[in-house]
Amino acid sequence: MRRRLVGVVASDGCNKTRRVEVRRVYRHSKYQKTVSGTTVCHTHDEDNVSKVGDVVEIEESRPMSRLKRWRLVSVVTPAVKPVVTDSVQ
Repeated sequence: MRRRLVGVVASDGCNKTRRVEVRRVYRHSKYQKTVSGTTVCHTHDEDNVSKVGDVVEIEESRPMSRLKRWRLVSVVTPAVKPVVTDSVQ
């Protein structure tokens, strides 16, 4: 069974490659404080369907390049685009 993670697309500058940040919250083993961490996964997106800000599901795969070890499964939630209004007063 391959691991599946959900994260947010942080960068889409390269063709067919996305930089996905996966956030996790855990308890520190010694101090018992709640700590949040971020893992960066370089993901293969064959059809360039995801954009910056999208919440995506990724799956572990064979190494596709030096950094890419994940592939895009689906876009869970598309990015929210800001509403621009032209109001002149």
